[in-house]
Amino acid sequence: MAKLAKWLVAEASKAGVDWRQVVDLITQFVDDSDVHREDSHLGGLAMQMARYNQSAANAVGQDTLRAKEVPWQQWGRDLEPQSIQQMRNACRLSVSVAGALMPDAHVGYGLPIGGVLATDNAVIPYAVGVDIACRMKLTVLDLAPKALELQRDRLVQSIETQTRFGIGAQFCPKRRQHKVLDEDWNISPITRKLKEKAHSQLGTSGSGNHFVEYGILNLTSAELGLDAGEYLALLSHSGSRGVGAQVCSHYSKLAMSKHPDLPAELRSLAWLNLDSSEGQEYWAAMQLMGCYAAANHALIHHHIARHLGAQVLATVENHHNFAWKETHAIGGCQRQVIVHRKGATPAGKDMLGVIPGSMASACYVVRGKGSGASMHSAAHGAGRVMSRRQAKRIYRWSHVRKLLDDRGVMLLSAGIDEAPFVYKDINSVMAQQEDLVHTVARFDPKLVKMAPEGERSED
Repeated sequence: MAKLAKWLVAEASKAGVDWRQVVDLITQFVDDSDVHREDSHLGGLAMQMARYNQSAANAVGQDTLRAKEVPWQQWGRDLEPQSIQQMRNACRLSVSVAGALMPDAHVGYGLPIGGVLATDNAVIPYAVGVDIACRMKLTVLDLAPKALELQRDRLVQSIETQTRFGIGAQFCPKRRQHKVLDEDWNISPITRKLKEKAHSQLGTSGSGNHFVEYGILNLTSAELGLDAGEYLALLSHSGSRGVGAQVCSHYSKLAMSKHPDLPAELRSLAWLNLDSSEGQEYWAAMQLMGCYAAANHALIHHHIARHLGAQVLATVENHHNFAWKETHAIGGCQRQVIVHRKGATPAGKDMLGVIPGSMASACYVVRGKGSGASMHSAAHGAGRVMSRRQAKRIYRWSHVRKLLDDRGVMLLSAGIDEAPFVYKDINSVMAQQEDLVHTVARFDPKLVKMAPEGERSED
């Protein structure tokens, strides 16, 4: 750059330019050399400066972005163009290896919800998601389905008293206890600082699309260690609560600081190398949040079953906001990659999972088919068709009550932004991923509780 400046001074003098204008010219060349391409004295320098700028830009691009997307495959029709573009952006990262987009996909931060992304030795906090280890858990109880009518008050009380909903929800002063508190919470400054908050929120359900509900599980054939037939089941959906959100926020900002050259629209896809101390720290914190989210569900189901005096006949559970170290056939060879499933269900061969619909539509228990193209993944639910703000503007409870009554659903509480109409048709979603999972049971919700109207979403 010093040689270029010296040359510019000389050429400027030849052109009769006052030396006091030289500084302005240097600034112009750095910002946009093209304005002088046609100048008889400065044109040659302008071309050299343009080549210099392009070379610098290429060097940045090689570090952060590929010229061409890595291979990825889409399931589902009529997906939002924005979610597809987010997937394409993610597949241009220099650390990306392969991708997949599930049929319930919609726009998220960085990676779309319903996005699956394999990377090479790197983890992307926003590709895991804000609600780290958000997950499903279904428990089959030894109570007859008729309990939904004959013991409804007891069932309602069990949900109302044995978990908590809403931002900041906690058990206080008598907290829940679980062995997850014996894990090493000093692995990250965030987890260390927030261990007490995590303890107070153990066994709670949060807000947004999180729920606890009873329903009827229908098995058309022997599965889950049970005979074919109808069963009363308990289903929950939530994650790592406020602690997980703060882990995501901290490490996302840290990742962005490591990659300042990423374009603005891709900043949320900033990653941490797993060979770095920061990457190892986030990975350990993410694993802890996985254990914590599982503990929340375990406590909800344990305390509700104990409250009812019921026995557990079977359980199915899975994460759907997480990253795993897995080996997949990519580019003709087996290689270890980091598979991010942001709103996607693990669906390895014969792996059990739970894919919910809405408060008024079916949920499905599935077995994975181990699709290599989807990197052993499937949809995590019905997927939204509109934003929460739009839903609040359009719908009123008068629109919802008839549908709930027609389907025999008793709703204890929820926000209108979780009305059934804001979700895709779960049966259509399932039909579009028949090559990914096999349905083994259907669950129909009958008694549903979510965070009350007016609570801020944390999903």
